[in-house]
Amino acid sequence: MNIYFSGIGGVGLGPLAEIARDAGHIVHGSDAQESLTTRELQERGIPVSTDQTGDYLMYCHRQQSIDWFVYTAGLPNDHPELLKARELGLHLAKRDELINYIIGEKRLNLIAIAGTHGKTTTTAMMVWVFRQLDIPVSFSIGATTSFAPAGHFDPNSRYFVYECDEFDYNFLHFEPDISIITSLDYDHPDTYPTEGDYRAAFERFLTQSKQTVMWLRDTFSGLQTPKNTWLLKDSEVMPLRLAGAHNRANATLIAKACEYLKLGQQHAVLAALSSFPGTSRRFEKLADNLYSDYGHHPVEIAATLQMARELSDRVVLVYQPHQNVRQHEIRDQYDGCMELAEEIYWLPTYLTREDPRLPILTPQELASNLTNRNAVHYAELNDELWQHIEAARRDGKLVLCMGAGTIDGWLREQLAKANTTEKFDNANDAPTA
Repeated sequence: MNIYFSGIGGVGLGPLAEIARDAGHIVHGSDAQESLTTRELQERGIPVSTDQTGDYLMYCHRQQSIDWFVYTAGLPNDHPELLKARELGLHLAKRDELINYIIGEKRLNLIAIAGTHGKTTTTAMMVWVFRQLDIPVSFSIGATTSFAPAGHFDPNSRYFVYECDEFDYNFLHFEPDISIITSLDYDHPDTYPTEGDYRAAFERFLTQSKQTVMWLRDTFSGLQTPKNTWLLKDSEVMPLRLAGAHNRANATLIAKACEYLKLGQQHAVLAALSSFPGTSRRFEKLADNLYSDYGHHPVEIAATLQMARELSDRVVLVYQPHQNVRQHEIRDQYDGCMELAEEIYWLPTYLTREDPRLPILTPQELASNLTNRNAVHYAELNDELWQHIEAARRDGKLVLCMGAGTIDGWLREQLAKANTTEKFDNANDAPTA
């Protein structure tokens, strides 16, 4: 099958393009700009263009007729490529339909990782366990790892491990053999207008899963669970050698799922979990005393700060909120989530998929309810902030930078510049013959 991906550089479609390629399909696509993901896809021999006018799509279709046009949920209805695909009469699909097609075509058993927080790391943990146990596995993770690409199809696998996101109702298109629910907190107000809508979607997802493993505490808001739901108590968290209470909790869910699936002996599963190396953008160490994390919800912030405090008694948080419409929903939840930070540098909100009717909340407004608001500095992504970060690192403090917007890319650019400058200075200091 010949598949064209519009938005191929995204965290959802990028891994799926790799999976489709591994599964024997012809794959190409486009994205608005080059990125690490598009470059990695091109290195694998997958053609990628930044031309999204419809001309590149037409060119590919003339070379060999395209069967499926798969597009990201963020693509507007009047996007030139989507309009061209309709004009050509192509089969239009989002990622869930193609994943279901591959699962059915290859007769795979679906292991779905869902929940508000921790999906990516937990999905990567499950893949890590499979690989440590030498069990073939296909998977889609929302991040790259040191041990695996974001997406992969293994022709010898019986299982497909999938980060099953609730955004755009994606997870409701699947009927997993087993689901792991990492946590539940109201999120994605652009998809679910009320907390009741969000809870109802998860209730429906549970009924579609043959078996579910989750925490009893996540049923507190009245979530109705079917009989095939394995509810764990907080006292059942296993004492694994992993940093972060939330990581130990998510690893426990995996251990219970492996027990249900009869994947290896428990001691082997626990040994694999204890050696988990982590993923990119999830408390990722970029340099000494400098970490980057994708988290942007108060619950994620509190959990990641707790993990940071296991490594250092002095933690500085640099935080970039994500999406103004989301800030209107969660602004009252910030109160105590940053108490473990010695200092906080609060950046303007990264804007994406916004409701123009909502006023943009300022950093001062968002931080007004913090119990430790005296620790807050209002900052921008500029040289001044980088100097503060460097000074904190020199003082032996752990600097944690959190957000799903531009903060990670900016951070890596600053590090690259600093490393280049250091090499240049060292070269100038070198003795001459």
